[in-house]
Amino acid sequence: MKRQKRDMFARAFKRGYLAGVAGKSKDTCPAEHPDMRQEWLNGWREGRTDNWDGLVGVSGIHKLPNITA
Repeated sequence: MKRQKRDMFARAFKRGYLAGVAGKSKDTCPAEHPDMRQEWLNGWREGRTDNWDGLVGVSGIHKLPNITA
């Protein structure tokens, strides 16, 4: 059985979100391709917003199913 390849943009968004929630700097973005970098930064921004709103740890776990790919 073939395994479907995951959407690279969704993965970049998820990783950016997790970096943002963890409080990491946006300068740590590993993506070099402009479109991938933009998705990572979009996820990072949303993650930072959730971090500032206090949605970290158990209180923020409800957000994870919405961004997993």
